[in-house]
Amino acid sequence: MTDFVVSAVQDAAQRAIEQAEVIRLSLADQDCFAQALLSPAQPVRALERAFAHRSKLLRTE
Repeated sequence: MTDFVVSAVQDAAQRAIEQAEVIRLSLADQDCFAQALLSPAQPVRALERAFAHRSKLLRTE
């Protein structure tokens, strides 16, 4: 293959990967995401029970 074809294929592959893997957020969404990471909500009781149940199921004795 020529260098041109290889370069074109590489560029197309890079664009396809970016479109499939990169999530683009608005500024407001970026702020919301950052706040969720910095100040996560407390787990609800049902989640705590489910996690305890999971721990019991996975316990090896």
